[in-house]
Amino acid sequence: MEWFYNLSGWQQTLLATSFTWIMTALGALPVFFCKSVGKTAFSFMMSSAAGIMLASTFFSLLMPALETAEKFSFLILTCGFVLGGLLIIITDIITGKLHLFSDNAKKRSCAVMCIAVTIHNIPEGMAIGVAFGALAAGNGMAGVAAIMLAVGIGIQNFPEGMCVAFPLRANGMGRFKSFFIGQLSGAVEIAAGVIGALTVTFASGILPWALSFSAGAMIAVVCSELIPESFSQGKIKATIGVISGFALMMILDIAFG
Repeated sequence: MEWFYNLSGWQQTLLATSFTWIMTALGALPVFFCKSVGKTAFSFMMSSAAGIMLASTFFSLLMPALETAEKFSFLILTCGFVLGGLLIIITDIITGKLHLFSDNAKKRSCAVMCIAVTIHNIPEGMAIGVAFGALAAGNGMAGVAAIMLAVGIGIQNFPEGMCVAFPLRANGMGRFKSFFIGQLSGAVEIAAGVIGALTVTFASGILPWALSFSAGAMIAVVCSELIPESFSQGKIKATIGVISGFALMMILDIAFG
């Protein structure tokens, strides 16, 4: 892994977000072979990703933000966190009010899902970029924490690829087109991540703002998307998934961070 840590922040981000995009594509890939996926497996993947992302929010984003913020750290972290959460809330409100395909409820649902997943992937990509930008700058970010953040988002992206591709396929869209649109929803993370890494690299003063902003956006995504989806299929199984994901991230961060 030494070669990876010797790369610049944006190069590390490029590789990390390429992984998350590949995970999105892998999630969309089964659309070539079937039109649906087991609800239990889908629920566990979503809840495990939620646990990993919750732990990543604290260990990979908020803690480094607290360490890098010098004056008025409580105010910086709170404002950044709230603004990040508001971004996702506003996004949900806007996508919920879209009048796409108003004459066809199923097509409208698919369109809103595609837009929502794609928009939510932007702050996730930025979170990865900010994490690796902070790592490259030596601002209190542990390598394993940044990597596990990308892994957690990648795990989450696998079922997200399914969320986009399978409804499209079920509504009559061709296999290849369903797959293409499904994987495309994760490609935005690459651009968002590189932008985030470059911004932190050349303007290190905004690092605590960027980290806390990403944390707020991540928490909002977990609460609005992952938790409801996973718990709708069974509270006990989903709870086990969340605890397992959080524990995995915590163990890796403490042991190797």
